[in-house]
Amino acid sequence: MTGTAARFVHQTARPDGFPTREHFAFVEDTVPAPAPGEALVANLYLSVDPYMRELMDGGWDLHTPLEGRSVGRVTASRTPDLKAGDLVFHRKGWRTHALVTPDEVRVLPSHRGVPAHTYLGVLGGTGLTAYVALTRTARLQPGEDVFISAAAGGVGSAAGQFARLLGAGRVVGSAGSPAKVRRLTEEWGFDAAFDYHDGPVGDLLAKAAPDGIDVYLDNVGGDHLEGAIQGLREFGRIAWIGAIAQYHSARPPAAPRNLYDIVEKSLRLEGVLVRNHRDAQGELEDFLVPHLQAGRVQDVHTMTHGFDSLVDAFLGMLGGANTGKMIVQVATE
Repeated sequence: MTGTAARFVHQTARPDGFPTREHFAFVEDTVPAPAPGEALVANLYLSVDPYMRELMDGGWDLHTPLEGRSVGRVTASRTPDLKAGDLVFHRKGWRTHALVTPDEVRVLPSHRGVPAHTYLGVLGGTGLTAYVALTRTARLQPGEDVFISAAAGGVGSAAGQFARLLGAGRVVGSAGSPAKVRRLTEEWGFDAAFDYHDGPVGDLLAKAAPDGIDVYLDNVGGDHLEGAIQGLREFGRIAWIGAIAQYHSARPPAAPRNLYDIVEKSLRLEGVLVRNHRDAQGELEDFLVPHLQAGRVQDVHTMTHGFDSLVDAFLGMLGGANTGKMIVQVATE
């Protein structure tokens, strides 16, 4: 068997501020035929995520294929653990084809009515982050009120729907446009939502949740964290997932001016790193698949098509062009 022609995206320079297309290059190369113990995967769907912006500052090597969550189909195999036709999840993204070993992939189960790209959305790292943040980090209890920032993004839109299924009381979200705010309340079960451009986050949150909140899922940091501390009740919990407000800044924003209120209110703030909770994947699927099949949960996503759209999809996601999870379809299933 000869090698397979493939395409890759490399990062070519470190950004100073918001990245551009000039920081990336499309590269053509050949993927060797699988050696014993390996399999060749043709990627179908690729994930672009906010955390990748931080990797651009030093976590990714320049001029090498980049890392990212992917779903693909095994096309050739020289290991008994993987067979041609298997649908697999792996982390060799930003490319059309990849060589993998069995310990680098997860063979995906088949569930009626659940498309493959869902394993990059609510059944993937995006949904797992939301689920872990609510159930393990914040330990949401029935009847408690929740605020979610960047609520129209992948993690946020999943978290709002999950919170409702877990018995939350009032679910409030923030987003970056009136259209996204409408979708939060009209489609995804949020009780209230606001456009954070309309004023100080703390004031907007006070109007949306006048009795305060018990749990805050932070995808933004900065003024959102300050506003949430203002609105949290005593013994509230903060699950800190991301800080997209500072990803493009060489100088991080100042700490919230009310940070000491964490002490005064006996609040708990804990970071959420999904790789520490991979053991919850089966728990997530048991919880979520019946809701997906019954139509009680939407896998909210924005999908671009074609490998050539990958960089634009990433930059668009960083700029808020997506609603829900941003996914790139490389090939048809």
